[in-house]
Amino acid sequence: MVRIGIDMMGGDLAPQEVIKGCKAYISDNTGSTHLVLIGDETKVQPLLADAGIPDNSYTFIHAPEVIEMNEHPTKALKEKQHSSIAIGFHLLATGETDAFISAGNTGAMMVGALFSIKTIEGVSRPTIGAYLPREDGSLGLLVDVGLNADCKPENLNQFATLGSLFARNILNIDNPRTGLLNIGEEEGKGNLLAQAAFPLLKENQHIHFIGNVEGRDLLIDKAEVYVCDGFTGNVILKMAESIYDLVKRRNINDEHFNRFNFEMYGGVPVLGVAKPVIIGHGVSQATAFKNMIRTAVAMLQTGLNEKIKEAFSGTESLKK
Repeated sequence: MVRIGIDMMGGDLAPQEVIKGCKAYISDNTGSTHLVLIGDETKVQPLLADAGIPDNSYTFIHAPEVIEMNEHPTKALKEKQHSSIAIGFHLLATGETDAFISAGNTGAMMVGALFSIKTIEGVSRPTIGAYLPREDGSLGLLVDVGLNADCKPENLNQFATLGSLFARNILNIDNPRTGLLNIGEEEGKGNLLAQAAFPLLKENQHIHFIGNVEGRDLLIDKAEVYVCDGFTGNVILKMAESIYDLVKRRNINDEHFNRFNFEMYGGVPVLGVAKPVIIGHGVSQATAFKNMIRTAVAMLQTGLNEKIKEAFSGTESLKK
């Protein structure tokens, strides 16, 4: 039995859509997962009663405070220790839950992940990735997409290992190819960061490095894991999100572009911290919350964090 903590107050459409997502997950998965729902009981409990979620499938924890989207993350976590995010991280840090999910204040989620449960030993900076719907129907993974705007070469090297382990264990890709996002394919191309990262990636025994890849390669069968700094990755992510909005506004119904709907994948995991933390989009709806729970459970069942610990244990090439 795995215990998944869920912030019931996080997101623009909470708690209604969170409850719908929990119900959808429980309907498909009975007995193996216990949900720990954290939120304001005056707002959540009446909706839970109406939803008809089986009582034995969840535990409810009252959290009278909410960290709003516009609040300063560190200050809010310090001052609102009875908020759903603060209590969620306390439960995770003390072992009362095995994973934590929220579509609330992203900054507060990152601060909570870094200071409540900390990084895995050997990981200098955690990373967050984004899914890339490829033309052949499969998924690629882009890391980093905003957590680390400025990076050193060794950071990109670690992101590659973290992304490859996620692709192998969660996306079920046997030997994921890793490419360094650059402005040309030839070795020696790019800015100082890309030039210095290339030889580290080339020597990394934990990945299948194929060299430099370009922006035009992101949505085709070129690699499964694409590595870049968080500034570049976030620009790409926001553009990818806009593609789905654009095709919908123009009433285009295309199977490939429909897969740019983030709801299909839920949130993104923070890779490199000691326990599974999933961050959802602020406008997440029921399907996204259901899939966030599925991702958290998959991370626990595959032992992803233990495999990350093993990869980073005593690996000098990743600690340069």
